[in-house]
Amino acid sequence: MRSFIPGEGYSEVKNIAVLKNLGTALVNGGAGFLGSHLCERLLLRGYSVVCLDNFSTGRRANVEHLASNPSFRIIEHDVRQPFDIEASLIFNFASPASPPDYQRDPVGTLLTNVLGAVNTLDCARRTGAIVVQSSTSEVYGDPTQSPQRESYCGNVNSIGPRACYDEGKRSAETLFFDYHRTYGVDIKVGRIFNTYGPRMRLDDGRVVSNFIVQALRNADLTIYGDGQQTRSFCHVDDLVEGFLRFSAAGSACHGPINLGNPGEFTVRRLAEIIRDLTNSRSRIVHLPAVIDDPRQRRPDISRAMTELAWQPHIELEAGLARTVEYFDGLLAGTEQAEAV
Repeated sequence: MRSFIPGEGYSEVKNIAVLKNLGTALVNGGAGFLGSHLCERLLLRGYSVVCLDNFSTGRRANVEHLASNPSFRIIEHDVRQPFDIEASLIFNFASPASPPDYQRDPVGTLLTNVLGAVNTLDCARRTGAIVVQSSTSEVYGDPTQSPQRESYCGNVNSIGPRACYDEGKRSAETLFFDYHRTYGVDIKVGRIFNTYGPRMRLDDGRVVSNFIVQALRNADLTIYGDGQQTRSFCHVDDLVEGFLRFSAAGSACHGPINLGNPGEFTVRRLAEIIRDLTNSRSRIVHLPAVIDDPRQRRPDISRAMTELAWQPHIELEAGLARTVEYFDGLLAGTEQAEAV
């Protein structure tokens, strides 16, 4: 493992070290879209934070602004290799999460989820840390039940092109609960439904980022299939709050717990909303459907509401407006750099 010290940057978080130190939190995948937001919020709460990332899909730019905070440290490392870091709280967010990313190296994706879970759990077992797993709604496959409850075992394809991610996350859940039952590790498993917000990559490949980038460029908005498939979109700020509450819940609260927004929208409707928000001239076009693309995604969050007193508050259009603003600035900077 080797430390990476990014260039100096500024953040509202950098002066928060005056808060009472709550111990060390380790965030695997801390330079990713979700992980970087989590690092910020943990610093605000008074933790010292170690960001562990191999930068395969995470970006240094996501955490550069935290560099001047003395309570923040980055370690460049691949979770497929063992690690030993003293922490009282561990979040395992290390995995490619968008289809283009995880299908680019399917074997590596599966191993990141399985070996990453083993190495994270071994670290938690040695240190006595609470360990929180970022699982996914993809464990439900193409569901025949809606909304999806945590008790639903799913309708899955273990040999399809998406299985490297789906089955990797399912295997990781199995490992977490077996380590809990066998070794008494204090685990928490949260199942993430579609999440969006600032720090998604331009080439992320997920539907929200695809549509926003296409709309801002007045390019065609490409829908795979008929567009009647549904998704439930949760803003990153709401999701991170859910994970923080989960991490602070009692030792009897292990999950799995769905974390997402139960509002349900067709992909076609999402494209229309984004086109309107951006005042885009884009056309909406349809391409062939993707193999194993779920027809319906909607979480039942009753358990999160009861056990965590949590539910999302950011409405889709308000959250998308913030995300459009982020991508507009990102594209402007990219285009200026290309013009030089």
